[in-house]
Amino acid sequence: MVFVPRDYQAKVIEDARIALRRVKRVLIQLPTGGGKTVVAALIAHGVVERGNTLSFLCHRDFLVDQTSKTFAANDIDHSFVASGRWHNPYTPVHVCMIPTLRNRLSKATAPKVAIWDECHHIGAKTWHTIMEEWPDTIHIGLSATPVRLDGKGLDAYFDEMVIGPTVHHLIEIGALSKYRAFAPSTPDMTGIHTRMGDYKHDEIDAQMDRSVIIGDMVGHYKRLCPGSRAVYFCVSINHSKHVANTFMSNGVSCLHLDGESSTMERREAAVRMAKGDLQVMTNVDLFGEGYDLSAQAEMDVTIETVGMARPTQSFALYRQQVGRGLRPKDNPAIILDHAGNIARHGLPDDEVEWTLRGVEKKGNASTTQMCVNCFAMFPKGL
Repeated sequence: MVFVPRDYQAKVIEDARIALRRVKRVLIQLPTGGGKTVVAALIAHGVVERGNTLSFLCHRDFLVDQTSKTFAANDIDHSFVASGRWHNPYTPVHVCMIPTLRNRLSKATAPKVAIWDECHHIGAKTWHTIMEEWPDTIHIGLSATPVRLDGKGLDAYFDEMVIGPTVHHLIEIGALSKYRAFAPSTPDMTGIHTRMGDYKHDEIDAQMDRSVIIGDMVGHYKRLCPGSRAVYFCVSINHSKHVANTFMSNGVSCLHLDGESSTMERREAAVRMAKGDLQVMTNVDLFGEGYDLSAQAEMDVTIETVGMARPTQSFALYRQQVGRGLRPKDNPAIILDHAGNIARHGLPDDEVEWTLRGVEKKGNASTTQMCVNCFAMFPKGL
């Protein structure tokens, strides 16, 4: 079965084809929840039909698994370049873990097309080393936030960018969820230093990992969205565990996960949330990029609430995290910002001018205001 693309997905694929008549390195921007893996599968299907080869490159093991399932559903014959997974050099498509591919690069055959998932990381040495070793390959980048976490652009790695629909448009057509945003508490960032474009990790950890702040987070969850399926983004493993313990001590089922959690642990947590046995999951840098709970659980499960407990100066990181709650659902998503990120970066559907040189936000802190009674955040002037 070959997926039937949505109109906007078909458009970005066609726009990319047109761009590739002029250049060999094209970046496709598509908001979180817009279906980047589906777009990749449709591109891969066309490449294979023409008798060519393709490598899909990603940097996390769960992305390898999720991509493989999507490719299999689209009848794409593939194997892996990833530790512990089956490899067949003769399959037309390979789903690759970037570190593994880098280690085997001397033995790898350059594909006709390479698709880079979450390509805003391509400034990392391991990533661009692979790109440099494949100079004759067509390179297609995929990202919801095509800007490096330090704010720099990607013009050193891609020649043109294809811009997908805005978050606001996807909400209007029902491809993404409506939302209600609240900022019940804002940390005092006075004296917090910056390193490599974001707040120093140890300093914000000390600021956010305090019982009064964590207790306030749990209290507002119970008041504003009790019982909802929620994901909280935390600063550190200890902070995440403390948040989880506080939820549990207040009668809310909660589990901490991080990058060291096993595949089985992540899958079991997703199944528990799908079945309603688990209400809240806290995490550190796990659920931000490409993480699909339904794919992990192999059944429908939707994040209804996003809790932000990690202040960040990275607009890209903020958009990646808040986008986890915008998958389509019957009721608006609830966003609980305890990190000051909405005031810092604007609302989730503020218009953004993406360019290969970086990002120019048309919406920002000056466009938002807060209701002093209920802490709701909304555009200024409404």
